[in-house]
Amino acid sequence: MKIIDGLYYSEDHEWVKVDGDKAYIGITDFAQKALGDIVFVELPELDDEIATGETFGVVESVKAASDIVIPIGGIVVEINEDLEDSPENVNSDPYGSWIAAIKMSDQSELDSLMSAADYEKFCSEE
Repeated sequence: MKIIDGLYYSEDHEWVKVDGDKAYIGITDFAQKALGDIVFVELPELDDEIATGETFGVVESVKAASDIVIPIGGIVVEINEDLEDSPENVNSDPYGSWIAAIKMSDQSELDSLMSAADYEKFCSEE
């Protein structure tokens, strides 16, 4: 299982990469392995304002569909349109295949997320 230092992680297996006041969000290697072959990714709409803990997309695999829960709130400023035609990119490169970028409404929400070391421990207990 691949976990990258410098990212933030949620208990719902999303990762967050911060770039200024923008945060890129995707699903972790752990999540994509659990889902299996991903066949569809439902992306949020640009300019959607999404509160922490709300569903902001869906990942469908040959096994199941899973909601993507936003770990920090904000306004969607970018979506990864490549995933519309190539959802399998989440399997081959989960940390390069971000789902959406948001302008964070409250950067202090990052404090509630896990570091790479904490996330690795969390996954080992699941």
